Amino acid sequence: MTILTVVGARPQFIKAAVVSHALAAAGVREILVHTGQHYDADMSDVFFGELGIPAPAHNLEVGSGSHARQTGAMMTGLEELIHDGVRPDAVMVYGDTNSTVAAAMVASKASIPLIHVEAGLRSFNRAMPEEINRIVTDRLSDWLFCPTQTAVDHLASEGMTRGVVLNGDVMLDATRFFAERAALQSPLSALTELGAGEFYLSTVHRAENTDDPRRLRAIFDTLGNLDAPVILPLHPRTKGRVADLSLSPSIHIIPPVSYLAMLTLISSSRKVLTDSGGLQKETVWLGKQCITLRDETEWTETLEGGWNVLAGASPKAIMDAVASDPVGAPPAFGEAPEGTTASACIADTLLAGLSTDSHPG
Repeated sequence: MTILTVVGARPQFIKAAVVSHALAAAGVREILVHTGQHYDADMSDVFFGELGIPAPAHNLEVGSGSHARQTGAMMTGLEELIHDGVRPDAVMVYGDTNSTVAAAMVASKASIPLIHVEAGLRSFNRAMPEEINRIVTDRLSDWLFCPTQTAVDHLASEGMTRGVVLNGDVMLDATRFFAERAALQSPLSALTELGAGEFYLSTVHRAENTDDPRRLRAIFDTLGNLDAPVILPLHPRTKGRVADLSLSPSIHIIPPVSYLAMLTLISSSRKVLTDSGGLQKETVWLGKQCITLRDETEWTETLEGGWNVLAGASPKAIMDAVASDPVGAPPAFGEAPEGTTASACIADTLLAGLSTDSHPG
């Protein structure tokens, strides 16, 4: 039994780390393909070694480009792999990147069952490329593994109930598994001279912010006016956009960091200001308030009690959110069915379905 797993961006490497371990424990053979969507060593190579993921069996080395060119190159490379004899029992994809939708279309056209981990997410903003990728991938998938009941409900509202599994959030598995290791392997002193509680953490990389000069300037001007320094690991997409901005010296730009380093920075920060989807969840799980630099979120569960606040690019909304305090304990969401983990639930479900040829497709 063989599963071809396609990854291309750092959040997918993290998810694959825990799911691949569960697949191996269940006796499922996995072939890992890296599309090369994130090709910088700081955004890619470091994750495989740090998370204990075997080196990919294949690297398509697609690199950057427009959505059409990047997705097309990925489809061509994956199609060639399959035609050259890499014929799996199923293809597994994660999340909502161009790598995800490219692999989904290739698998569907080759009549290979498709597994979508983190299915059912919706921002209801079709101006986001990720939203289109989610919708298309869900429509093509045979197994739809959902992290929350909200995701299940989204699929049901769109008429998709077959092959839907509420398995919990594999990122919660990863956060729990790697949080203790992060404190030991990536101590705060190795990342910054600032102490715990002396800084805010921020990331900015979504196209809706980086491709809009007014939004980007408003965000960075506001970050520079906070009451403590801001540590900002700079995403390659953002690097070229901020070259013309006059940044406050209180914004400490650092290169992209590894997953363990990011967990350390989240845990040590005052609060987190981000436009990342995954970081919203990790921040709340680690007991920190998140200010989301977007106008909507796929993770509506995080909004409970003000633990996540939607501020967009409005300076006033960002400052008001930073000045606010969440109420009560952080919301609990993403839990797996009792007695298992999200990753193990995926492995067990696939083992049963593939071994009996009873997959929902």
